[in-house]
Amino acid sequence: MRQTEKQILDFICEAGILKRIKRSGWWVLGIKDAESVAEHSFRCAVIGYAISKMERISPYKVLMMCLFGDIHEARINDLHKMAQRYVDFDKAEDKAFGEQIKSLPKAIKGELTYLYKEYKMQKTKEGIVARDADILECLIQAREYQEHGFKLASKFMKKAPQCLKTKSARRLWQLAKATELSAWWEKLSDFRR
Repeated sequence: MRQTEKQILDFICEAGILKRIKRSGWWVLGIKDAESVAEHSFRCAVIGYAISKMERISPYKVLMMCLFGDIHEARINDLHKMAQRYVDFDKAEDKAFGEQIKSLPKAIKGELTYLYKEYKMQKTKEGIVARDADILECLIQAREYQEHGFKLASKFMKKAPQCLKTKSARRLWQLAKATELSAWWEKLSDFRR
């Protein structure tokens, strides 16, 4: 196996750690089996794709930002807002991300670096949509937890909606607030033979 292929394989395996890292904000509320960072990133990408189409922009960069937006958490874990008060989380994210991609081939490293910076700067439509997708995924997850009896999940729904910047994300959130989120599958189970 060539060294380059081994470095790519190592990066892929490291990304797999995200399947085992639970989103930490939820366990503060007592949710023992919260979704993983990988699960969050997957639905974030789905939301990013949908908002991209609603906002009439190309989804490629948004999807990439959503998929790799939390890759650094494979090294530094997911830190809830309380913990971030005591840690320079932005600096830790940057350091972890930089070390993760350091030995990747130039083309991969260059693209991931560019997208990482674009997302962090929040100056392009794609970066804004990717961030909205991240926030909206968390809001929808909070609504789902609320529907499953975790009343404290509503605390996550107080400030975050104000951070949504696109009309599409704000409309989706208004709909999610007013909708029973499990209704989609209940209709499917009402079939007649």
